[in-house]
Amino acid sequence: MGLSWYNSIGITEIALIVLFLGLYLRFVVRTITLAKHIGTPVVHYLPKFVLRTAYFCAFIIALLGPSFGETQRTVKTVGKDIMLCIDLSNSMNTNDIQPSRLEKVKYELKKIVQAFSADRLGIVIFSADAYLQCPLTFDNATIAQLLETTNTNLVPLGGTDFGPPLQLTFEKMTSKDNTTQKQSKIAILISDGEDFGDEASEVVSEFKKEGIRLFTLGVGTEIGGNIPTHHGFKKDENGQTILTKLNSVDLRALADQAEGRYFEISNTRNDTESLIKAINNIQGELRDAKRIDVTANKYTYFLAAGVLLLVIDLAYTVRLIKI
Repeated sequence: MGLSWYNSIGITEIALIVLFLGLYLRFVVRTITLAKHIGTPVVHYLPKFVLRTAYFCAFIIALLGPSFGETQRTVKTVGKDIMLCIDLSNSMNTNDIQPSRLEKVKYELKKIVQAFSADRLGIVIFSADAYLQCPLTFDNATIAQLLETTNTNLVPLGGTDFGPPLQLTFEKMTSKDNTTQKQSKIAILISDGEDFGDEASEVVSEFKKEGIRLFTLGVGTEIGGNIPTHHGFKKDENGQTILTKLNSVDLRALADQAEGRYFEISNTRNDTESLIKAINNIQGELRDAKRIDVTANKYTYFLAAGVLLLVIDLAYTVRLIKI
């Protein structure tokens, strides 16, 4: 059985001990002087001296927090695999959400990274094609750093196609190297919803068969905004300024097909916390279980003993003068 201390002797404890000893020594000297003056044996005061010393020591020990008594406790590590699929098409630079759709997404994704620090996270970036920016990893600092530097220049110019990022995510989550249980795999597709591909539905069907949960996160507003460029705003072939709006229909359809859920970030709605709760409700995989030896802080025993001795001291009086 080992003994350890929750707190160490610091300035507070030293100050209390010095103060107690100083005042107590002064009181004892005065008591002895008075006892000699009236001819009463000093030994009558000895029980009081022992009693007060005992409960003062008990209080000091309780303050230090003694821990002893070995026991075993099972510590379980439970985790999920979460792949973030981020749309980096030019429409994500639209500022109908301040400061822009993409910057708002990056800010909100930091909350998700912090909320799932014990899980593996990865990043897929896409527009017309998809690229693995970071494989599934426990290194949340790397994930956070990559999110900070993410911008639309990382992918070639083009429209948005949900098929490639979902296919790439599916391949990474079902590869032989990934042994995580099916129900612990989650993909989050983040986009303004303007899908110009036609393969997403087929891939989502595979998601459902494999038990991979798909959440979609729509970013933008129904009013929409213009797509900024270096020379103003993006125009179509006829020279008209393009207006890009949040298209929640396709994102909702994909989420429903995969038996997932649709969430949204707009000028009137922010479902980030709801998304975090939904992910938390998914049962994680038991990755590891260990039995460790632990000790318990037993300060209450010494605190109770000190209080009991203090009560006895207050109730017990010593008569130095007999009448």
